[in-house]
Amino acid sequence: MHAIAPRSPSGPGTLLPRRPARRGDGATLFLASALLALAFSPAAQSQSWPDKPVKLVAPYPPGGQTDLVSRFLAEKLSPVLGQTVIVENKAGAQGIVGLEAVKNAPADGYTFVYANVSNISINPHVHAKLPYDGLRDFAPVSQIGLSVLAMVVPPSLGVKTLPEFIAWVKANPGKTSFASFGTGSTSHIYGEMLKGSAGIDMVHVPYKGAGPATQDVVAGHAQMAIQDFAAVGPFVRSGRLIALAVTGPKRWPAFPDLQTFVEQGHPLDIAGWNGIMAPANTPKAIVERMSAEINRAIQSPDGREKMLQMGLLATGTTPDEFAEVIRRDTPRWGEVIRKAGIKPE
Repeated sequence: MHAIAPRSPSGPGTLLPRRPARRGDGATLFLASALLALAFSPAAQSQSWPDKPVKLVAPYPPGGQTDLVSRFLAEKLSPVLGQTVIVENKAGAQGIVGLEAVKNAPADGYTFVYANVSNISINPHVHAKLPYDGLRDFAPVSQIGLSVLAMVVPPSLGVKTLPEFIAWVKANPGKTSFASFGTGSTSHIYGEMLKGSAGIDMVHVPYKGAGPATQDVVAGHAQMAIQDFAAVGPFVRSGRLIALAVTGPKRWPAFPDLQTFVEQGHPLDIAGWNGIMAPANTPKAIVERMSAEINRAIQSPDGREKMLQMGLLATGTTPDEFAEVIRRDTPRWGEVIRKAGIKPE
């Protein structure tokens, strides 16, 4: 029998003795894992937020209230956030295209959307298949303002009051179309409400936004529109459009001589709203920070004045308050839509 020679300590087959386990190894590993998890936690991410540009999606074309207010907010927020806020117009299907894109965006605090009552509280009642849920798929950030709309006609129509317009429509059957900024929008619904209240017949012509709709009324291609002041205000001031009435429960401060529909016997008194939302599950700390910065911007004296010029009465809410507005208004608009006879498509 041959004896087995011991392996050389320096040879390739050297067996090294195991280092005895130390009591602190498990604790060190646990601590390292905890620190790593903390570094990627929502709280840590929100503390460093934002460290790159932030995108605000405007789900309508340029030229309307959504676009103008979005750019105003971007201008105000960029300096205080320390990053550029980029406005991206993503129009289509009464805001559905833009809302769906934001719904599917990462919930990391770098994508927000400018929403309104049409997108969130009205669309569920006028679209049989909506690719998002206003509360489930989004995190409310802040309701930024209440919105009322003005009814306008071109001077070429030859009417200067709402009663004169109603009389003209009745005297010219089949000749009146009204332009809206989308099927199922407040602009559309108010037109249908006026049809029912005044007993008149008008053909609805939907556009992709307030800007294109207003331009066609200015050009005389449509006889009437009920649009936001951001789109029609400059044309009313220049005399290229004539304003006949305003929606909502009270007169609009920027046009105090313009009577409401209610004052003229037509119950178009429910007001709309606009607000900012984020994808669902966006870190709460980021949502609250964005809400606070937005509210500071719109509630400053110059912010309120600028918002008023663009057709919004500045409000500003917490995320929870905005969520409650949505829960409250969605069934209310559903009832208005049913009474107006608008069927889901």
